[in-house]
Amino acid sequence: MKQPFTRVINLAAIFFIIATLFSSCVSQKKIKYLQKQQETDTITFHSNKRNVDYKVQPKDNLYIRVFALDEKAFSFFNKQSGSNAYSDYATDATIYLNSYSVNNDGNIDFPIVGNVYVRDMSVEQIKNILQKLISEYLKEITVVVKMVNFKVSVLGEVTRPGELTIYKDDINLFEALSQAGDLTEFANRNRVALIRQSKGGSQIHYLDLTSDRVLNSDYYYLQPNDIIYVSPLGYKRWGLGSTFPWAVVLTSITTALLLINYIKIK
Repeated sequence: MKQPFTRVINLAAIFFIIATLFSSCVSQKKIKYLQKQQETDTITFHSNKRNVDYKVQPKDNLYIRVFALDEKAFSFFNKQSGSNAYSDYATDATIYLNSYSVNNDGNIDFPIVGNVYVRDMSVEQIKNILQKLISEYLKEITVVVKMVNFKVSVLGEVTRPGELTIYKDDINLFEALSQAGDLTEFANRNRVALIRQSKGGSQIHYLDLTSDRVLNSDYYYLQPNDIIYVSPLGYKRWGLGSTFPWAVVLTSITTALLLINYIKIK
């Protein structure tokens, strides 16, 4: 009579071993970033052109500020909406109200100067053009131009998915992921999708974050409106990760075995 009970115990032990294997951590090879292609290297150098000269498009917003020795003179070139848009207390709304929108023709309507064509130009090029135009009215001026709508979306297997607002000239892939709270344990680091808008539509580029070659990629530095999507690993579909309620399952099995043992004794 003991043989059926022994068989149940053996099956329970096998199930427990399988459950432990499935619920264990993902191998380091799948979760480590920037793994070297040659493990013997101690110092590696990765060349990247840092091509971050985004070309301005219609519907973009530019923050433009003119400075000169005579404050009353250069104030005519600046929007008046209270405090400095890029101060520590500025909000997204304040920055937007202090910006110039690029219309469908690629122009911005700048005070006194009039329409200025800026489409397909970098921020630095726009700054140089405005500097030249305004110099016809004022001498010894300084022009500041910044992108207002530099936003990046991070979706999928990250801790805090959502839209990131970038308050600097550029940001790289790892900086964006760190602002999203890093990848989860279920993230597929070998195939991270970067969706980038182009004149012809949307382009998808896949990046391998486990390889240090990603540092050489032309897509390592992000552009405004980029979307990063991190897909889950295959085994998450089966619910066998650390979030699976193993405690409930094992408790149920233990309870069932105790009941079977109690019945056998009776």
